[in-house]
Amino acid sequence: MELQSMDIGQIMDFLPHRYPFLLIDRVVEIERAKRIVAIKNVTINEPFFMGHFPGYPVMPGVLVVEAMAQAGCILLLSEIPNREDKLVLFTGIENAKFRRQVTPGDQLRLEVDVLSFRPRQGRMEGRAYLGDKLACEATLTCAMVPRSAKKAESSSDSGPAAGVPE
Repeated sequence: MELQSMDIGQIMDFLPHRYPFLLIDRVVEIERAKRIVAIKNVTINEPFFMGHFPGYPVMPGVLVVEAMAQAGCILLLSEIPNREDKLVLFTGIENAKFRRQVTPGDQLRLEVDVLSFRPRQGRMEGRAYLGDKLACEATLTCAMVPRSAKKAESSSDSGPAAGVPE
């Protein structure tokens, strides 16, 4: 097994996401083309807590799933030699289950395993834990597409999965 960690600077080299949408703080383990374990430290300073929910802050489940997807994106992009020319886009979320609320002060451990990966698409199983308790799980599918401003502009009116080839 190949163990590797990544700090926030290295993560930002892989992901195009930036504050407030970068949801990975550290990678603690990578097994090439198979598995990644990442950490998201949840703080009260997260902008979504202002409205979700005042007086009872809960991290939106969709952002927990997004954090799992970002971890998976790092894993898949680590296999691509020209990763700076690619974007990984969601194409599906299946069997999502939310088992525990994620609140300020929590540390999410995100574990993502590759189910299948081809040069243009991938399928992964993601789990988010609070300590040893499962908080969320989902099967995620994605497409790898060219990263270019022209591509993004021409696909902005193509519906909910803008930029995903049909």
